[in-house]
Amino acid sequence: MTGLRNYLIVASAYFLFTSTDGAIRMLVLLHFYKSGYTPFTLAFLFLLYETAGIFANIGGGWLASRFGIPRMLATGLMLQIGGLFMLSALNPTWGATASVAWVVAAQGIAGIAKDLTKTASKSAIKASATEGAGQLFRWVAWFTGSKNATKGAGFFLGGFLLQVVGFQMALWLMAAMLGVVLAGTMLSLPRTLGKAKSSKSFRELFAKTRAINLMAGARIFLFASRDVWFVVGLPVFLYGQGWQYMNVAGFIAAWTIAYGTIQATAPSLVARSHDGLSREVPAARIWGLALTAIPAALAFAIAIPGMPRPDLVLVVGLLVFGFVFAVISSLHSYLILAYAGSEKAAEDVGFYYAANAAGRLAGILLSGILTQHYGMAGCLWGSAVMLAVCFGITALLPSTAIFRRVPA
Repeated sequence: MTGLRNYLIVASAYFLFTSTDGAIRMLVLLHFYKSGYTPFTLAFLFLLYETAGIFANIGGGWLASRFGIPRMLATGLMLQIGGLFMLSALNPTWGATASVAWVVAAQGIAGIAKDLTKTASKSAIKASATEGAGQLFRWVAWFTGSKNATKGAGFFLGGFLLQVVGFQMALWLMAAMLGVVLAGTMLSLPRTLGKAKSSKSFRELFAKTRAINLMAGARIFLFASRDVWFVVGLPVFLYGQGWQYMNVAGFIAAWTIAYGTIQATAPSLVARSHDGLSREVPAARIWGLALTAIPAALAFAIAIPGMPRPDLVLVVGLLVFGFVFAVISSLHSYLILAYAGSEKAAEDVGFYYAANAAGRLAGILLSGILTQHYGMAGCLWGSAVMLAVCFGITALLPSTAIFRRVPA
């Protein structure tokens, strides 16, 4: 019962954190798009957010092993509060260069906060699950799915607060909520949760098993394939089709919530094995192959001359994409914990989610570039290419739990 208690405390704290993370993204995107910024500039606003996340994940995994998960969780929450207050200090009288630089810096703090919190939370699942692969898969799937549903609610929250109370007040309200979460977390979790022997050198942090390295490579292309159309391309395309801000935020929120709900149910959609890998790895390949075809088909469809309501065609197609992506994403989130060593699980998870941040960074930059030069169809073709690479890497994954570490 102690493991379940810790799991629920960490999950609750992370879900509330994630709602503010989604709200910040929507607040920044819509606020600056309304101010006339180009798609590439919008992508640039999130550059440091993802870049900082790469290093925060690697460092966060090491720190969680050394100092315990609760301290890293608290650090992430405090940084997020600081980032919210920094964004709220943005002055409308500043010029474009100063405003962009300020927001990029604030987003960098938020990026560190997000990935410290995520690495600590995902590592807590490994530390708390004591009943084998079945429990681990269920907990990871529910955690990941609920997190993404909460982030979707955050997208809607951001659009709602921007419209109702304005940019600055929205940020203050979210900072106050996280202050309460921080206090509750520090009083509830055992300080030694997740504490273990940590790596002694920087090189050792990267000396992962072949399976961990392959999963990290697949993660880069998997999440780049989503963010290449999701972050900039989709909102700009829908707004260009006549959608209002709340409609755009509402659809993105609904898509993310539905995606998270499917993630949470993934264990019921995937054949299970006693060893936790022999059926799950082939399933990741099959779902990955199916996913690759969807953005290519959508790119063809919306580029057909005279196509009536291409926005509706895209919306329906992306709902199908979201269903398949949710299953494979949940599978990957489970597999990284199944492959992770028990002694350095936090470091393995941190390394993996550093790759996740790298993929998101690449996807965001390409989203701005492809949207500006080739439109939504270009973003979808980019997604299809990345998914093809992800599938190729997944085909190399081992289906056995016995691995050796790569020499440092």
